[in-house]
Amino acid sequence: MFEDGVSNAEIARAVGVCAESVRRWRRMWEQSGASALRRRAATGRPPKLDDTQVETVRAALEQGAQAHGFEAGLWTLERVGAVVTRATGVVLSRASVWRLLTGRLGWSLQRPERRAIERNESEIARWTAHEWPRIKKGP
Repeated sequence: MFEDGVSNAEIARAVGVCAESVRRWRRMWEQSGASALRRRAATGRPPKLDDTQVETVRAALEQGAQAHGFEAGLWTLERVGAVVTRATGVVLSRASVWRLLTGRLGWSLQRPERRAIERNESEIARWTAHEWPRIKKGP
């Protein structure tokens, strides 16, 4: 579109971006050609764990928390961080552990139900149907 002499405003409407972005793209195109407009690799700090290490962590976590010596079978960020350190030798912050779980492993937050194991549903239903109305009415 730049080569055809299309205006910045027309390009912005056609592509669905603001005119300032098109002006910036045109300057880059004029200075360095079409190759300057190509997508670049993301910049920033590389991840501490490579793909092989992430798969090692996945396999370790899928064994369960109790397999790693924890009393309860629930995962916390601290526990996952300890397993990551044991499995890979890499120490991660809580935030990095969260990003590992949700981003790279695709896991989501799961909260256990707060319900007693000894709970007797039929007894609860009986109490709710018979005892509660009697108590609620009063003397």
